[in-house]
Amino acid sequence: MPDSELSPSAHVDTFCRDNLPPRELWPELIFEVPEVVYPDRLNVATVLLDDIITDGGVDRLCVLAPDGTSWSYGEVRERANRLAHVLRDDLGLVPGNRVLLRGPNNPWLVAVWFAVLKAGGVVVPTMPMLRPRELQTIGEVGQFDIAVCDHRFTEDLLAADIPRLRTLTYGGTVEGLEDITALSEGRPGTFADVATAADDVAMLAFTSGTTGRPKATMHFHRDILANADTFSRYVLRPAPDDVFVGTPPIAFTFGLGGLVVFPLRVGAATLLVEKATPEQLADLIEEHGATVCFTAPTAYKAMLAKGRAASLASLRRAVSAGEHLPQPTWQAFHDETGVKLIDGIGSTEMLHIFISAADDDIRPGSTGVPVPGYRAKIVDKAGHDAPDGVAGRLAVKGPTGCRYLADPRQTLYVQDGWNITGDTFIRDEDGYFWFQARSDDMIVSSGYNISGTEVEEALVSHPDVMECAVVAAPDEERGHVVKAYVVPRNGRSQLGGEEGEAALRRALQDHVKGIIAPYKYPRQIEFTDALPRTSTGKVQRYVLRQDATGAAG
Repeated sequence: MPDSELSPSAHVDTFCRDNLPPRELWPELIFEVPEVVYPDRLNVATVLLDDIITDGGVDRLCVLAPDGTSWSYGEVRERANRLAHVLRDDLGLVPGNRVLLRGPNNPWLVAVWFAVLKAGGVVVPTMPMLRPRELQTIGEVGQFDIAVCDHRFTEDLLAADIPRLRTLTYGGTVEGLEDITALSEGRPGTFADVATAADDVAMLAFTSGTTGRPKATMHFHRDILANADTFSRYVLRPAPDDVFVGTPPIAFTFGLGGLVVFPLRVGAATLLVEKATPEQLADLIEEHGATVCFTAPTAYKAMLAKGRAASLASLRRAVSAGEHLPQPTWQAFHDETGVKLIDGIGSTEMLHIFISAADDDIRPGSTGVPVPGYRAKIVDKAGHDAPDGVAGRLAVKGPTGCRYLADPRQTLYVQDGWNITGDTFIRDEDGYFWFQARSDDMIVSSGYNISGTEVEEALVSHPDVMECAVVAAPDEERGHVVKAYVVPRNGRSQLGGEEGEAALRRALQDHVKGIIAPYKYPRQIEFTDALPRTSTGKVQRYVLRQDATGAAG
């Protein structure tokens, strides 16, 4: 597909096209494997549901849940079609309108996801843990028209008071709100999917930057398929009789690919789990005979630590991403299960994994090589190619790439046609990439990206905090955790010793959990009388990182 001109859009609401970055600021998009050359008109919902059914998959198992829910491909399509009628006929959705989704992984969330796309809308999956202030911010960025929310997660969304947003529930009723699933009863089970352009925006995926203000990454219909037709097809290689399972939320592109797009692309089944500890995940794998798992390295390590290797006997594939996979974890998992963990690095901007390896191509400790369809290299601070063996910034290009919605940070992520991911790697002489560290101040904990600036803003809103700084502290179980250095408003000496410090520490942690998503809270808080600063007054975070690393050691 040529990269020079956009196809005529099917969007009546032109907000997304109007807010694409200027074309000269896009990365170079390359289509070097035949599978990513798509027709000009493409609706990803049609491809993943209707086309599979046309090929004889109407009665194949599609989605299931621990509560006993089990829907075939035909049943998912019928529910999505009924919901699409409600969106279009009752709510007046026109192609290009943005629809916010809020809820944990379950079959109804997937049905609504498909319904929005079938109706030509732009789907905006969000984490159900987001708090009102966070929801307000993404509402300002995305200018949503409709929200469809799990009935258990409406409180914070309503408290966000996003202007002109019409909110509906699913899975249950909430006073004052209509239930889209109830409205869909009796509607036709067929729907004429909107013939969107392959390069119409299908999804806005939000990611946090170092400033704390989230960025909306814009993904076309063809992009969603491209990751299935590169990483999944060439590295994961799923089969129609596979059963997928995992823990990443569908609101994360890692979860969306691994638990929805990849299985449905080949007619496989997916077990959708709202929340699971590593032990519970092992139980579900054993109970349902799951064959493909997506989760973070810490979860694989924890399943072994709990003695659950035998419960994983049905697995033939296990994908680890979200944080670096340590070589000892890879080796221990292989020794106890016989499964070779597939490591990988991806990004919200690129949608999914672009460097990985499987089977005999794996070199434990290395992330892998560029996935077919992608290119990768290492560049130095000046943007020049770095020689093999020298650490530098990771640069990637392929059929997907970064397009921020009206955000000046586009020029930071895209440079000279390459996507600069914010990771420091070394490439060896054989072309394998070895992770070194994050290049910016993002904290990666148990697979979650956490902005230190965002945590700092939440902390300083507490009346007992004068100032603070947040860094990553090494942690054996989570890779890293958030550590905050806090200067109390009345001085450390006024806290009354260890007992007083412990009380304020708990209060601050609860305070942060009430403002931003709970997984972002500082698990470690150290009180100090002053933060280290440069002569110009800037906080020396590298000093704090050194301290946090030393304290962890």
